[in-house]
Amino acid sequence: MSLKTEIQPERLPKHIAIIMDGNGRWAAQRSQERSLGHEQGAVAVRQTVEAAAELGIQFLTLYAFSTENWNRPKEEIDALMKLLVHSIHNETPTLMENNIRLRAIGDLDRLDIKTREILNGSIEKTSQNTRTTLVLALSYSARWEITEAVKKIANAVRQDQISVDEISTKTVSEALNTTFMPSPDLLIRTGGEHRISNFLLWQLAYTELYFTDVLWPDFNKEKLYKALVNYQKRERRFGRTSQQLEPIQ
Repeated sequence: MSLKTEIQPERLPKHIAIIMDGNGRWAAQRSQERSLGHEQGAVAVRQTVEAAAELGIQFLTLYAFSTENWNRPKEEIDALMKLLVHSIHNETPTLMENNIRLRAIGDLDRLDIKTREILNGSIEKTSQNTRTTLVLALSYSARWEITEAVKKIANAVRQDQISVDEISTKTVSEALNTTFMPSPDLLIRTGGEHRISNFLLWQLAYTELYFTDVLWPDFNKEKLYKALVNYQKRERRFGRTSQQLEPIQ
């Protein structure tokens, strides 16, 4: 029996973020090129997006390419960019059919022109979709994002648009790339590592963390259901006590 039957629809997270780790190790275990791992990882993306949309998850953010990934061998970066363009181009009709909106966060200016054109075209085409928002974190790092937010706020102070005393956590949140969506309720990391790798550092302040040894190419709908069942067994207090939560449940 599928774990989907154990999921409580009324307690679903609004926003799930995923660090998709393990493509390279998956390929190495099979004595294959890393590119094959990335190709199989794209299949896992499709299954996960479909499952999230079917369940009614409002936002799904996937850590697809970090700023640190630019330091990888050129041939791997080229293969990743080619796969990204291919995937976005091929999956856009499916996004439209399933009423899924595409967004992207990160230093997108570092992407090559063809990749940006394909990405922006899909973002524009799906902009009116309302079922689920799929967010790709591309050329992204949280430290870069926070640094850019600080620059934006500093410039606003310099232009007398805001005073230093008026700067608040809301000010910072609104200066980030992610201002259009809520902070993640659940972060999933595959591949067995227990770290967040410079991903959404500000936004993960009260996020529930779920780590699994499953390598990303082996992640599927059932693995997502397992993470959600685990999530729904947790008590999210946000600094309050269990007793304080009881009246508002």
